[in-house]
Amino acid sequence: MKALTVTVALILLMVGTNLSAQNRNYSYDSYGHTLNIGLGVGGYSSYYGYNGQTMAAFDINYEFQVARNFTLAPFITLYSYSDPNYTTWVTPIGVKGSYYLDQLLHAGPHWNFYVGASLGVALVSTTWNNNYYGDRSYYTAANPLYVDFHLGTEYRFNKNIGAFLDLSTGISTIGIAIH
Repeated sequence: MKALTVTVALILLMVGTNLSAQNRNYSYDSYGHTLNIGLGVGGYSSYYGYNGQTMAAFDINYEFQVARNFTLAPFITLYSYSDPNYTTWVTPIGVKGSYYLDQLLHAGPHWNFYVGASLGVALVSTTWNNNYYGDRSYYTAANPLYVDFHLGTEYRFNKNIGAFLDLSTGISTIGIAIH
């Protein structure tokens, strides 16, 4: 899975860099004021280790440009896991910082490339089925600290809409960006 993720990231990087000299009709220098909505897979590491599975996730964040090539984005992510004994919802909430590498990589006007990190807390809620009589405190010991590292790209179709791929150590997503 990691090899596939790295391969996809490198291909997107090469394609974006190669397109940089081909179309300079317009450029988007601002990275903030962007609503990102994505679906993905992964899991909060402190909880993820308990069930040993990858979970589907929904993520939403809104980016604010705070410095040249740097944004902060409050985020909320939702995913759940269930088995015959319980259902657990995990909701990471925090802020994601992203540094855009477009100038360093000489990216084309439609492409954005970034590295980033997220910091927050993960709220975990478990509902046990009535017929379960085992240890109900087993899944409550997860550390609520949420830390995630990102590598991503966005292709902007026009000045208002783009598509992104965010590969991370926790939850990797693909989605739309509304500028």
